[in-house]
Amino acid sequence: MTGITIALLVIVAIIVIVLIWAVATYNGFVRLRNLVQEAWRQIDVELNRRHDLIPNLVETVKGYAAHERGVFDDVSRARAAASGGGQSPAQQAASENVLTQALGRLFAVAEAYPVLRASENFQQLQAELTNTEDRIAAGRRFYNANVRTLNTKVESFPANLIAGAFGFVRAEYFETEDLAVRAAPQVSFGAGDAPAPGAPTV
Repeated sequence: MTGITIALLVIVAIIVIVLIWAVATYNGFVRLRNLVQEAWRQIDVELNRRHDLIPNLVETVKGYAAHERGVFDDVSRARAAASGGGQSPAQQAASENVLTQALGRLFAVAEAYPVLRASENFQQLQAELTNTEDRIAAGRRFYNANVRTLNTKVESFPANLIAGAFGFVRAEYFETEDLAVRAAPQVSFGAGDAPAPGAPTV
């Protein structure tokens, strides 16, 4: 076997190795992108559930405090903005932040009405909202973990060469700026109850 033949075989082997790496890296990007999209769809399901609960919650409170129209309007506007669709994760987080703050004011109104707080319907809606918030928080952690993995790969050499060539870009995190909105609004049903750490004070 001549030196030229050996050199050609080495070159062909290198090309094959590079192609295998490129295909594997590309497929890895596709898998990560799909994981991020799937995780976001799960968050979106929970956000829609949250948005669907709010009108019933507003109507329940309105039955006891109809004069608090400003609070009800704030919640309705914030819900409409949050459920409008077509928002990026960062934009959705900002909208949910505003909605959570409006809900905090709604629950503050509810605090002034012991009969309302004791009603089974109100307690059930509040519990469902809290459970939904917990699922959103879990979904956010899963989503952000996948985003971090994707973004790290997009920025890392030499994988970034494949990312640039095939249009794989960084994904947005789903985060809230205010630590107080990371927890579901807490409603005190007794004088001795204290709000959970980090929860909005209502």
